[in-house]
Amino acid sequence: MAEFESPGRLLDAARRLRSQGWNRLEAFTPFPVEGLDRLLGYTDNAVARAMMIGGTVGALAAFLMQAGINLAYPLWIGGRPLIAVPAFMLICFEMLVLGAVLSGIATMFIANRLPRLNHPVFAADRFDLSAERFFLAILPDAGFDRDAAGKALAALTPRAIIEVQL
Repeated sequence: MAEFESPGRLLDAARRLRSQGWNRLEAFTPFPVEGLDRLLGYTDNAVARAMMIGGTVGALAAFLMQAGINLAYPLWIGGRPLIAVPAFMLICFEMLVLGAVLSGIATMFIANRLPRLNHPVFAADRFDLSAERFFLAILPDAGFDRDAAGKALAALTPRAIIEVQL
């Protein structure tokens, strides 16, 4: 893992490592860095899809519940129809929001592998995001070469190179 002094240097380092063929990279920053997600290969939109599906299911369930109750227990009041769509919209909207939020939160937790109470990077020397430090790590895979990774990080002239024990 390498430490950089600015988000610009971190972006440049991630760009250079990706061009050298390092595909498993992870960044640790104290605030979001614009464009870093694309450089690290995060293009998944599972949370948005889950929220769309959850919202649709919530609104449909609310509408069907109200329609079913009105048909099972009919109350003829003021000449309105039993299936009064405008009267159902408020509850449908509320259930749409509830379904979207709950499915989005659940998908985000699953996608981020949370709750993870400890990560090997937290025990690394100099790792402190509160001090506006920016870190870029090369994650090991099947054909990982520790020396090549160290040389690739050293070529970026970071502030420090930190070895993380996994």
